[in-house]
Amino acid sequence: MPKRILQGVVVSDKNTKTVVVEVERRYTHPLFKKTVRRSKKYHAHDEIGGHKVGDIVRIQESAPISKLKRWIVVGGAIR
Repeated sequence: MPKRILQGVVVSDKNTKTVVVEVERRYTHPLFKKTVRRSKKYHAHDEIGGHKVGDIVRIQESAPISKLKRWIVVGGAIR
């Protein structure tokens, strides 16, 4: 089974080798037929530590690295 890859914006880079990425998803509400935006934050492992707040990155799921980290940054930084 392939590993999921998500794209989001870095909202925090204060931790060492860790970034917090906010991923937004959009879907149509089943009753009101209006587009709804939902977001979720993921802690991702950033070995290089080169990503800053505001960068758009891609993250891939992985085996657990720590208590909160189950994702690894794979995509580059786009401002």
